Amino acid sequence: MIGSINSSGALVAQSKKPCVLLRSSWQTVNIGDIAHTPGVLHMLERLLPEVGVKLWPSDTRNGVREMLQARFPKVGILSRSQLKQAYEECDFLLHGSGPHLVAEKHVKDWVEKTGKPYGVFGISLSKITNLLKETLSQSKFIYFRDSKSLAYARSQGVSAPIMEFGPDGAFAIDLRNEEKAQAFMRENELEEKNFMCCIPRYRFTPYWKIKDRPFNEAAHQRNEEMKELDHAPMRKAIIDLVEKTKMKVLLCPEDKSQMEIGKEMIYDRLPKSILNRIVWRENYWLTDEALTIYTNSAGLFGLEMHSPIMCIGNGIPAVVCRFKEQTTKGFMWEDIGLGDWLFDMDRPEQVSHLGSTVLKIAQNPKWARQRVLEANEKVKNRQKSMCQTLNKHLMG
Repeated sequence: MIGSINSSGALVAQSKKPCVLLRSSWQTVNIGDIAHTPGVLHMLERLLPEVGVKLWPSDTRNGVREMLQARFPKVGILSRSQLKQAYEECDFLLHGSGPHLVAEKHVKDWVEKTGKPYGVFGISLSKITNLLKETLSQSKFIYFRDSKSLAYARSQGVSAPIMEFGPDGAFAIDLRNEEKAQAFMRENELEEKNFMCCIPRYRFTPYWKIKDRPFNEAAHQRNEEMKELDHAPMRKAIIDLVEKTKMKVLLCPEDKSQMEIGKEMIYDRLPKSILNRIVWRENYWLTDEALTIYTNSAGLFGLEMHSPIMCIGNGIPAVVCRFKEQTTKGFMWEDIGLGDWLFDMDRPEQVSHLGSTVLKIAQNPKWARQRVLEANEKVKNRQKSMCQTLNKHLMG
């Protein structure tokens, strides 16, 4: 207990500051997986400023720990040896955004060892076991980052007291690295609001190339089979954009495998006559530099999800292209009112409109920004509701 003096001079006992244990930070080879954590931390900082937060990460290597500590100096980033104390001191376990309940075993351990509550901010769900259903149903709330995941959870009998749509935590990210971003823009003659970003990707992330994982022959074959079909529309959109505007295009990565495929399937196959307007980023970057460059761009399109999320959360137009190998996360664009900026690469009738949509965003910046503002208002309203729910459980 701590105390304060009231107007009559009496000591009034007060409860300690409530503390949340955030389970997040899944990996560092993808700026989107990095972005989940600073997004949720900023959301809590902005909407629940009196709440203490400790971060229980899986991976903060490669400069990520330093980036998080610089932006959130009050947040303790825990080592494995500090978890026992965190179990005792923290009042609530919050599972951060991800493709599923990533830390299922840790959530179950928390419930069994502490008897304290837990909740979930912004996950997808496409497969469920009886054990997972039981674990999810023990939560105080589950916010699903796309309505299809929410519907699936309900159809499978998940019965948490609150189950609603709640956007991916990365929408709230506000990291910046002006020094690195401005240096890159100067070096490549990228002018503010006079370029668009494009992100390539394989159907399956080739983790055997970027992490210590075994080679997956089936995934590799599928990647090879689909890479031309998936990137031909990107090339066409880029050519139209360059020929019909004065903009440049930046080919950039969301994960460490995408510099390679961007070079092979886009840059090397574009007409040589337009390559002076194309910038291929050959090195991976961290989330703070990437987001700073995104916010200087006129917009983004490509085959990834979290760079578009970061863009929309920071006022930048973004188009999402998805395919069946991904989770249902892309459908959150429909949930926030941007369904016409979502393209299913397995549906040719949709893909045929990709280039015209990108061009319309480039040529009508005021209209595009207004669309973003409207979408972001929906996101912020849901973020507020999510944090209000968390606060109710913290206040008991």
